[in-house]
Amino acid sequence: MARTPSNMLPLGTKAPEFELLDTVSDKILSLQQVKGEKGTVVMFICNHCPFVIHVNPEISKLAKEYQAKGIGFAAISSNDVANYPQDAPHLMKLKAGEEDYTFPYLYDETQKVAKAYDAACTPDFYLFDANLRLVYRGQLDDSRPGNGIPLTGKDLKNAMDALLDDKPISVEQKPSLGCNIKWKEA
Repeated sequence: MARTPSNMLPLGTKAPEFELLDTVSDKILSLQQVKGEKGTVVMFICNHCPFVIHVNPEISKLAKEYQAKGIGFAAISSNDVANYPQDAPHLMKLKAGEEDYTFPYLYDETQKVAKAYDAACTPDFYLFDANLRLVYRGQLDDSRPGNGIPLTGKDLKNAMDALLDDKPISVEQKPSLGCNIKWKEA
């Protein structure tokens, strides 16, 4: 499996707008519809990546905890489904049910949204404040498949806690690491 790091979009960047198909509800949802009152997590994931499979239990748990505190969550899959059919929208819907996602799982068929966010890997996490300005990007925590480090979500969790407590968020942020986004052939 390829080990691709995040590109680390500059802090302060305004969240790029989007309108994408939510594979869970079969509705088109916009960034404005998924954003939270106090902040918003946008994550790029997919069905088949071992790194995402590894963190799925923690992202489901964090979403349930922090949605109740005013943080919106949205997951986006931008993979080329012609070459990676396991990431197709109907299978995304099944995965969302299996993993108990309480957030939209959006399909970026054109890959324009992934490019707008400068997403590079799955999983790739972005936390925006109430004004949709980027305050955190990078890893969930130090856990990776097979490295023996427990899954805690501490990096993203610390950033969300600081945002909710109106405290500064450290600019020392580690890139996420995962499978590269499966880009379509040009």
